[in-house]
Amino acid sequence: MHKLMKIICFSVLGLFMACARADHMGSPPSFTSAAEAPETKAMIEPGLPAVILSRNPSDAASLWSPTRASLLGDRRAVVRGDILTVVIEIDEKAEISNSSDRSRSGSETLGVPGLFGLPQRLDTKLPDGASSAELVGINSQSSSSGDGSVKRNEKLELRIASTVIDVLPNGVLSISGSQELRVNFELRELLVTGFVRPEDVSRQNEITYDKIASARVSYGGRGQISDVQQPRIGQQVIDAVLPF
Repeated sequence: MHKLMKIICFSVLGLFMACARADHMGSPPSFTSAAEAPETKAMIEPGLPAVILSRNPSDAASLWSPTRASLLGDRRAVVRGDILTVVIEIDEKAEISNSSDRSRSGSETLGVPGLFGLPQRLDTKLPDGASSAELVGINSQSSSSGDGSVKRNEKLELRIASTVIDVLPNGVLSISGSQELRVNFELRELLVTGFVRPEDVSRQNEITYDKIASARVSYGGRGQISDVQQPRIGQQVIDAVLPF
């Protein structure tokens, strides 16, 4: 009975690990459905109505029309469902090196050369060469040293269209963008989320990553190549459990 239970447990575990890669086993990885994405839900809702300051029909063809659809209108993203471009250009270098060295030594000696004549009487009963003049002697010495260094070099240049999924009460825009590109059997994924101020959006309807608050940028992929580069689930479990 116990043997049967072990076989069932190992079978279920193997089936679970296989399901994680069944999507691209012998075929390219599938794209993520955009129907349930927050960007799609934001675009379904109608935007704010256009402001019409004049009822004159001739104003509709005027270059100075106050609407966003005019030639000189402001087409920057300001409402839920609008789209803006996020420019990610990261070229950072960091190099940190530090070292520490500490040393300490101490020496203590305690003796009783005279105390109502008691040390002299005690010396007669001690073995030859022993004396109560130096009853306790303590020596200590300790030292420690450390050396550490960190060196990083990151460079990333990306552009992605993001959607305004919400407008906060203070006017800040909550944006979210996703992009997937499949080449052969490997799928590259790019995800961007964060908060931006409408005044930081340029006239080209673009914003750089350094002006995005709480920016979360994920650049990775999934597919057969990524599976080979990652350790197996069993190995990850063993590395997390073993204390050594």
